[in-house]
Amino acid sequence: MAVGESVQLAPRDPDPDADYSWRVRSAPVASSLELDEDTAVVQFTPDAAGRYVVELDAPDATHTLTVRVFPGSYLPAGSVRSGASGMSGMSGYSGQSGSARPTGFSGGASGSGSGAGDAQRGRGGRPRIRLDATVEDGVVVVRADPQPNPDSDTGRDDLVVEFVVDDRDEIDDAAVETDGWELRVPLSAVGDRLRVHAVALDETYSVPDTVTVEREAVADGGFAETETEAVQTDVTGHADGSGAGSASVSRPNDPPQWAQEVTLYEIYVRGYASDVEGVDNTFEALETRLDYLESLGVDCLWLTPVLQNDHAPHGYNIVDFYDIAEDLGTREDYEQFVEAAHDRGMKVLFDLVLNHSARAHPFFEDAYKNPDSEYYDWYEWQESGEPGTYFDWEYIANFDHRNLEVRRYLLDAVDMWAEVVDGFRCDMAWAVPDTFWQEIRDRVKAKDPEFLLLDETIPYIADFHEGMFDMHFDTTLYFTLRQVGRGDEPAERILDAIEQRTQVGFPDHAAFMLYLENHDETRYIVECGEDEALAAAGALFTLPGVPMVYGGQEIGQRGRRDALAWDHARDDIREHYERLIELRDETPALRYDGTFRRIDYEADSDRAVAFVRDHDDGSYLCALNFAPGSTTVDVGDLAVDATDVISGDSVAAEGGIRVDDVVVCPLA
Repeated sequence: MAVGESVQLAPRDPDPDADYSWRVRSAPVASSLELDEDTAVVQFTPDAAGRYVVELDAPDATHTLTVRVFPGSYLPAGSVRSGASGMSGMSGYSGQSGSARPTGFSGGASGSGSGAGDAQRGRGGRPRIRLDATVEDGVVVVRADPQPNPDSDTGRDDLVVEFVVDDRDEIDDAAVETDGWELRVPLSAVGDRLRVHAVALDETYSVPDTVTVEREAVADGGFAETETEAVQTDVTGHADGSGAGSASVSRPNDPPQWAQEVTLYEIYVRGYASDVEGVDNTFEALETRLDYLESLGVDCLWLTPVLQNDHAPHGYNIVDFYDIAEDLGTREDYEQFVEAAHDRGMKVLFDLVLNHSARAHPFFEDAYKNPDSEYYDWYEWQESGEPGTYFDWEYIANFDHRNLEVRRYLLDAVDMWAEVVDGFRCDMAWAVPDTFWQEIRDRVKAKDPEFLLLDETIPYIADFHEGMFDMHFDTTLYFTLRQVGRGDEPAERILDAIEQRTQVGFPDHAAFMLYLENHDETRYIVECGEDEALAAAGALFTLPGVPMVYGGQEIGQRGRRDALAWDHARDDIREHYERLIELRDETPALRYDGTFRRIDYEADSDRAVAFVRDHDDGSYLCALNFAPGSTTVDVGDLAVDATDVISGDSVAAEGGIRVDDVVVCPLA
């Protein structure tokens, strides 16, 4: 982090009845920072650059935390921890979460040594970094690949890389050698695990990346089998574990392999199958739709909240975080639905709500206007006596995450539901302390490294890709597709939206969920039109990212949360989606590993756009037309096979390629 940022520190896996105490063990000479030793959850706001070591006295032991702090001049624009209040992400300060600001706000800084006057220096934008590791002749070699921000004048060779070896792994500092963009550690100096973190430095610091090397010494030499993709060393282990055995290398900030390739599908649980008769509960009704979803090509389901709630049909006002909503069925019914989805090769995401409870929650009802309530400190309170909330929402109340009982209550719920599903869609991720998300990630990944964490954050935040979330709502592309669909912006703005990810500092390995609509938004076909909706569907499946379809989108549904009009389903629209899903499944260039490239093109209308997706298995021209009728796109000297792989038809036209809504053509 940088001076001018602030982060909440809390004991992990807390016992609410235990005593905890924080203190600063060591700090830079210029720092006068002290922590409240009588508070279990504290705000760490460094006042000088350098290395801090803070200690937490807990019932089991004294724990240490090392924090590298850069000068305030390195503070990235839009940092999640740099809100003007200095309380970014800290519950108890509703409406001041730094994550809710417009992108590009740097935040103010104050205090000794903050460098506040330089906080806007990072005009060139954040660099990016990727770490990879190999084992060569018994030495772990970690190599960094830093990249300057596209808006920066800094050359790549001038970027600085700073490595941090994770001190939880007890590696002897003397065994670590660094040379520019490379770090080396003898494998014999590694215990069970080595974690290396690094940032690239330009005018600001990058989102950190991490690589993990796990080692298993074997008594008789040879290699141990590992579940992760392994890099193994041809050396002999010793019985005492001092030698080198096999090593596996992983990149924990990469999204799970399965999540890179799926088509997501959101189910609004109280409207999706309400027409089904002869079933005992909603989950059984939803199960009857699984064959349809399988035939559509969907392989990951996101269900809106299924927990006990205040009867608002969307389900986000929760009154019991441990029980399935009685109007939907029982936990057994829910688990049976998940199992049925798994039988068809589908993953299931649980909609996780950790920012608030319903005001109808019994804890809130007991606490409201009752300072003597044992639950009063569970919630944020305004001076008026009303609960803290965002956007004047009147049926929910924000939890106060400084309270260990709140954390324990929510962590236990996380543990319960993580056992049942394949991932969490994290509601209002920007309104929960980032360190709480880090703890949750470590908990679920320890049990299942392939568990998916998907954040809902508006606007998206590059920092959330390090140690928190695997995949991010691409809110920028969503808003751009709406603007283009309405005719308010030219279609080329879509390409700008894709490139903005890099401009705001997301690393190249970050994954994004692409969407046109969801349960909170007007249907795209209603706001923008039918021709526009067909082109926008093409955008979901040809642009870099993981496509998400909101239930009913593929049949031309016009009501946002209405019961789906299955009797009036548009077969032509559904077939359009089926072809697009199949195309992406069969075309590596259109998936996670495919790269994105701008090209020179000319079109009859500014409502058309063209770009290229590249992969070792082949490259493809993709063109979209948001205008009614067809348009011609001229791609100049680009060698194109004018056969549209979606339809199988030739789209050759005088002067270029004919585009009705979406075409994908191989490069010759």
